[in-house]
Amino acid sequence: MAGAAVGISGRGSVGDIVFRGFAVAAAALILVALAAVFIFLGIEGIPGFDVDEQHYAGQGSFLGLVVPLLFATMYAAVLALIIAVPFSVAIALFISHYAPRRIAVPVAYVIDLLAAVPSVVFGLWGAVALGPYLVPAHGWLAENLAWLPFFDGQPSGNGRTLFTAAIVLAVMILPIITSICREVFAQTPRLHEEAALALGATRWEMVRYAVFPYARSGMVSAVMLGLGRALGETMAIAMIASPKVVVSLFVIGTQNPQTIAAHIAQGYKESTPDRLSVLIATGLVLFAFTFLVNALARWIVARGRAK
Repeated sequence: MAGAAVGISGRGSVGDIVFRGFAVAAAALILVALAAVFIFLGIEGIPGFDVDEQHYAGQGSFLGLVVPLLFATMYAAVLALIIAVPFSVAIALFISHYAPRRIAVPVAYVIDLLAAVPSVVFGLWGAVALGPYLVPAHGWLAENLAWLPFFDGQPSGNGRTLFTAAIVLAVMILPIITSICREVFAQTPRLHEEAALALGATRWEMVRYAVFPYARSGMVSAVMLGLGRALGETMAIAMIASPKVVVSLFVIGTQNPQTIAAHIAQGYKESTPDRLSVLIATGLVLFAFTFLVNALARWIVARGRAK
């Protein structure tokens, strides 16, 4: 018996060592890959900060080019979040706390299945089907809400606008936010929920005072992951919106602010070496900006857990 125990202990120790080695190697590989991407973008992109003015898409300088692109990238992502977050949280609550299991399981499966749809399919849907369908809505917004800068102008006649692109982006990030929120809501201690109901709370009050406080940091993480997905989206926006390097809040016109990812995708094929350096430099800016957003998300989550 003692020999068997020693053998089991020995095998366990070897297994622990092997597993620990694999885990450390995987983590190190991720860091090496990130460092390699950053080094490549830095080496190939730094020359793009100072080339002839003709390579800056008529903006005169790299700063004049990247500021409108960065604005449009963040603007489109925030619009998508404004649309997606309420729906995602509502769907996650429905699946985890309201729907019977025979309904919740199929709904969760369908929502998760949306994440497997390629970006190009969403782009085609937005450009061919959703855009023309939203043309009357564009006209109504321009007619009735023109006092807002978002709708003050001549609306598009084909619906291929930043407004349509934001809706498509919202559909694309909805599965990510919903699945994470659903799992976080389901982890709420049952004792907390039952205690709230026992004190006379309604179902909504139980969710508000027991589920949301427990899930706050997870919800922030879900939103930030959705934001990261929206920041890097390329094909859907490139296929839907008519791009222009400009800073504008107008979202239903024929000329829309262009995101960094869409700018790179549309300019890569016909680029000269200097123009390619500029495109890689804008990619470096997007990489750094996304990294900062993720760092901010981790700080917010850590701060919420500390409280």
